[in-house]
Amino acid sequence: MSEQEKIKSLFNASIAAKQTALEIMCDDIASAVELLITSIQNGNKVLSCGNGGSAADAQHFSSELINRFHRDRASIPAIALTTDSSTITSIANDYDFTEIFARQISSLGQENDILLAISTSGNSKNITRAIEAAHLRGMKIIAFSGRNGGEMATLLTENDVELRVPSESTARTQEIHLLLIHILCARLDNRVYNLDE
Repeated sequence: MSEQEKIKSLFNASIAAKQTALEIMCDDIASAVELLITSIQNGNKVLSCGNGGSAADAQHFSSELINRFHRDRASIPAIALTTDSSTITSIANDYDFTEIFARQISSLGQENDILLAISTSGNSKNITRAIEAAHLRGMKIIAFSGRNGGEMATLLTENDVELRVPSESTARTQEIHLLLIHILCARLDNRVYNLDE
């Protein structure tokens, strides 16, 4: 197989994963849109967290909300819990790495805020602790996961939404997580601010 054929194969794998996700996830994505819109319209904020590539996704989502997505609009309150290195390292040092997001949520989270919790496996301990801390604050969860949802899926309530990518591949799951971020931003812009997608 040539290099070009291998590249095409990766494109096709990503396309196939997205097509499968569309067929399975559309209703849950619509539920996440409604949850997000209700929270924003009621004056709440979005906290987001993840590890590694998922940390980058958490920051990406926060930046799209605070600044803008496609068009100018009012800033939407959002905080990526992955960005403050002094806070993260002090919590990890004084408590434990599993507490780096939960401790921030216990300070910053308010009732009916949204936590966007991202874990491709669903088993990241600091993410499951973040969900537990968010529930204690009366927050609602939008969980991005993959595979079988992991431990994260067992912590969610009827007030939360899980967007579980139907893939065993971390790369395909992360590609779809990015697409989900853009979908949520586009629908939020359209529904709340009447902006074209």
